[in-house]
Amino acid sequence: MLQTSLYETHKRLGARLVEFGGWEMPVMYRGINEEHIHTRTAASIFDVSHMGRIKFTGDSAEKLLDRVCTRNIAKLAVGKSAYSHVCNEQGGILDDVIVSRFKDHLYTVCNAGNREKILSHLKKHADGLNVKIDDTTMGTAMFAIQGPATIPLFQSQSDKLPIKVGDMPRYGFITGSYMGMGYTVFRSGYTGEDGFEFVLPSMAGVLVWDFLTKEGGADRVTIKPAGLGARDTLRLEAGMPLYGHELTENIDPISAGCKWCVDLTKDFVGVGALRKVDSEGPRRKITGLVLEGRRIARQGAKILSGDREVGEVTSGTLSPTLGKSIAMGYVDSGLCNPDAKLGVDVSGTAVAATVAPLPFYKRGS
Repeated sequence: MLQTSLYETHKRLGARLVEFGGWEMPVMYRGINEEHIHTRTAASIFDVSHMGRIKFTGDSAEKLLDRVCTRNIAKLAVGKSAYSHVCNEQGGILDDVIVSRFKDHLYTVCNAGNREKILSHLKKHADGLNVKIDDTTMGTAMFAIQGPATIPLFQSQSDKLPIKVGDMPRYGFITGSYMGMGYTVFRSGYTGEDGFEFVLPSMAGVLVWDFLTKEGGADRVTIKPAGLGARDTLRLEAGMPLYGHELTENIDPISAGCKWCVDLTKDFVGVGALRKVDSEGPRRKITGLVLEGRRIARQGAKILSGDREVGEVTSGTLSPTLGKSIAMGYVDSGLCNPDAKLGVDVSGTAVAATVAPLPFYKRGS
């Protein structure tokens, strides 16, 4: 398995390490619930160096990304990032990505397990274009710092830090250099909280991680490490889809509730299939569910209307913030109205569930 530059740091901190997308990653350090609650109430740092980071240069970089992305990349301003899907010809989702426009190149972050697939897809559609595709994943580290204390903490320490976040807007980013090492700070994340994502040379990973997580004293909130387990429960509360669960090659962006990141007026791979889904309406749609009791609906559990199977759970957990059993899944389109009464087959028992709007949790609520 691949390891990030922080592998030994994770072991030193006592993390439980698991395989994820071909990488050996920390699933938790102190416990998923504790790490989840610390993120919602203070600030946590996640090692997300396993995610793919791809740089595009050349006259045709924009043309390539507009050809494969559902989002209109031509409209993306310098210094801004945008969430997009990459689809196959049938409109199924190959991956969900973040595309950023720098002054002289474009840049994409993709899911760890899809990196090789996306690189192959990009190279296939780059034929005849003047574009250079560089996979920078192995030479860089990436951290996400998330939580309500993150922005105030960085602003209060701005005179001591080389990174000046200033008034960076959501989905904006800045670049800089410190001691000869270039870095980029994105104001983005995947937890439902505000915060930053840092990309820097892998050789600086441990140094920066240890600096950010050191004990702070009375005037400074301690940033604590959190693992992929808390990252999953946080994104589920926030109603954010995860590849391999809500997003797959057999699911299209419109059924996944992500039409907002699809520009059907431009041409891109899969647009014909998506225009058909949009005009006819999706057969099944992504839906939120709140179950009675504390039993958890696991991925693949059947969603029921009476005795009839009408859908399938894609993710479920006992929400640490809400104290309720919540799930997302795909349900026949005519049955997913708010407050509709359904059921979920949990280990052979039909558990009552109510359709709920997504997200389950909004920052500040």
